[in-house]
Amino acid sequence: MDFQTIAQLEARFSDLGATRIFCKHLSENDNTKQQIYLGGNFEVLSFFPFGDITAFSELKDPNFKAPLEFFWVNQSITEKADGAQLILYPKYPEVRLSGFLAGCKSAPSKYLQPIPKELRDKKDGRFLIFGTTADGKTLAYLAPEFSSLANEISIKFLSVPPDGLFLELTVPVGSNQNKVLVMNALRDIQLRGFHDSCRRNKLGEIIPYAATNGGGYTLEALLGITPNGDAEPDYLGWEIKSYSSSKITLMTPEPRGGFYGKQGAKAFVERYGHDSGGGSMYFTGLHKVGLVSEKTGLIMLIQGFDPLNPKKMDVDGNVVLIDGKGNEAASWSFTELLSHWNRKHAFAAYVPYTAQKVPAAYKYNNPVLMCEHTDFLRYLNALCNGSIVFDPGSKVTDANTPNSKIKARSQFRINLANLNQLYEKLIPEML
Repeated sequence: MDFQTIAQLEARFSDLGATRIFCKHLSENDNTKQQIYLGGNFEVLSFFPFGDITAFSELKDPNFKAPLEFFWVNQSITEKADGAQLILYPKYPEVRLSGFLAGCKSAPSKYLQPIPKELRDKKDGRFLIFGTTADGKTLAYLAPEFSSLANEISIKFLSVPPDGLFLELTVPVGSNQNKVLVMNALRDIQLRGFHDSCRRNKLGEIIPYAATNGGGYTLEALLGITPNGDAEPDYLGWEIKSYSSSKITLMTPEPRGGFYGKQGAKAFVERYGHDSGGGSMYFTGLHKVGLVSEKTGLIMLIQGFDPLNPKKMDVDGNVVLIDGKGNEAASWSFTELLSHWNRKHAFAAYVPYTAQKVPAAYKYNNPVLMCEHTDFLRYLNALCNGSIVFDPGSKVTDANTPNSKIKARSQFRINLANLNQLYEKLIPEML
């Protein structure tokens, strides 16, 4: 059965667990042959829960592909399209949806067939509605041209133009409503002044935290966030970042390539780090693209990306550290960084804080920087121009002994003044 109104569709999607519902006004060239065009940059990734990204460099048009758990929905049926995936084409750039009909008898196939060339590139009356769930599913329904649902959505498009790629139909992650909830929670924390340094353990219990880097852990604990290594946003779809100086840590992905990827963090620090005495070794020092680090002697390069010609991105490219002998000391593939950045940082709140040493406590201040809409190309450009630096803080204690221990921290950082390079919107909010 077809949906007649937005309210009917929202109710069905919500019953199936959708926390965000949005739609795309289709063009005549959105069909099974040419795929469905979703957007002209990789920000599309922030809308969909996707699987591991894979690079396909051998194709005529090299691309990245990311699988979706994709289901067609009507009022009584949900049916999975086994081949659904997002395809990211750096050449254009653009993102398309493909494989969306595979194995689905209930899919709206007749409305998604190719039409004569002379009619393409025009908007028609079809709307493709998506719902995304917390457990990683993408729900879909197509409103045919001239249907009552399509007419209602069309009117909504006129009264509330899309903010960016899609028209939001209900409370989305990163929406104004969720943004307000995030700001309200931060305001409550701010009004309570200094908070004792703490963190949450694996059971979610708040416990004291004695180390000097407790600003972020304490804020997460107060928001109910348990620290983890998942590449997902922290709170109501927003990544929460705290900072106490002009240097802001963006993300801390561990390298999977080079000597580091093959031998591990401990062997890497023992080879490329410096001895600080007392049996400890550190791997620290600023690394900027194209420059040899004074501290480590390694040079950071971006292989496969030219900011002057970004459309020729090599999908097999990477960010790499090279030693003085030309060996690859460590590397991060574009597929790893692309997935981590767009999935986790689409919406981010950067919160300044003041630290008290004895007893250790933190106070969170204004203004909070509410940042929206980012893209992996922005990240690569900021790396290339030196705004983003690799500033590691890894340590091995009891080095070169059987009892040695590693504390790995591979962090990419940016100066506060350059943060606007990464986001379409950056708004300082007074809580």
